[in-house]
Amino acid sequence: MVDPILIPNPLQPGRTDRANQQKNISSLTSDSPFARVLDQKLPVQGVKFSQHAQDRLKARNISLSPNDLARLEGAVNSVAQKGGKESLVMMGDAALVVSIKNRTVVTAMDRAQMQGNVFTNIDSAVII
Repeated sequence: MVDPILIPNPLQPGRTDRANQQKNISSLTSDSPFARVLDQKLPVQGVKFSQHAQDRLKARNISLSPNDLARLEGAVNSVAQKGGKESLVMMGDAALVVSIKNRTVVTAMDRAQMQGNVFTNIDSAVII
């Protein structure tokens, strides 16, 4: 029986191995100087409301003042800085589920709908 001959993949000029690629990718985190400068230069987007959330706000007679919207935006910014992705934001008698990445309110409910409700697919909660 003949033993197989194993020939390793030769390194090719201009190509990096997988370990170097992983190291390069991991260095491009939000802590890198480039990412910090980019975050500072990009305009801060306001919080948007999905059509579903708009429908829920109307149906449940929830209105948000300009001050409430400013507080909501501050909460979204805080959660984003801490790495949250989907958050429950409690504002007075309203509960909002917010996609932090998209800066979008996904759904909204008032105190009556909160009773006995289970919130899933969230990784953080903010009470403002």
